[in-house]
Amino acid sequence: MCYDIKASLEGQLKRALRRGDEEAAAEIREKLLPDTDLPLFHASGFNHPRLLIYPDDSPDFPVVATWGLVPHWVRDNAQRQKLWNQTLNARGETIFEKPSFRQAARQHRCLLYIDGFYEHHHHDGATYPFHIRRKDGEPLALACLYSDWKDPETGKWLTSFSIVTTEANTLMARIHNNPKLAGPRMPLILPDALADQWLAPLQDPLDRKELEGLVQPYPEGELEAYTVGKLRGKAYMGNIPEISSPVAYPELQT
Repeated sequence: MCYDIKASLEGQLKRALRRGDEEAAAEIREKLLPDTDLPLFHASGFNHPRLLIYPDDSPDFPVVATWGLVPHWVRDNAQRQKLWNQTLNARGETIFEKPSFRQAARQHRCLLYIDGFYEHHHHDGATYPFHIRRKDGEPLALACLYSDWKDPETGKWLTSFSIVTTEANTLMARIHNNPKLAGPRMPLILPDALADQWLAPLQDPLDRKELEGLVQPYPEGELEAYTVGKLRGKAYMGNIPEISSPVAYPELQT
């Protein structure tokens, strides 16, 4: 599962800058940044923030998209609101089967670059948030699905996305221990060398099999995790830089 993330403009621009295209970066800052909610030191998917994604038809230049995929078949805003919170994540093992995701899995895949994500750990009836990031400080490339939906009331187009998830690695299994869930999960993080494969077109069954082969937990040795302040309730500090600062909880030391 992945409902809480941290995303800076610098992290989101990593892919656009991989070939040193400063002109493109300037255009993104000028034309796209005002339409996003960046920077997001902490953002909950349930607030449907607007970020930058790299779709398969524009792999090096991002578009603005809202978190929470709206399938093309949604009839109206009432149905959109009812479905929205259920499409923040998409289980990687079933994306080609579920009605909300199967068209996007075949035709509309994208990448989301974030600085890190947050997950809650359960201990003695209380929850403790952890921040997870790459040890080398580089952004995480998340495999996502996207959709373009036309609002029948306004005629405007909405681009939205869902973060694909996979089974947890050992580190995330220790953290993501919610007893109400069937098993621990984590976002599908793609190694830099494999990110382009997620965007490649599906032309035959073999392509799909190769894509499904990417749905694997990220190596835990390349990640680090630490506890942070509360992300819910009265103690929540909000979308400020300090939200991802380490906070020690003595009751977790053992």
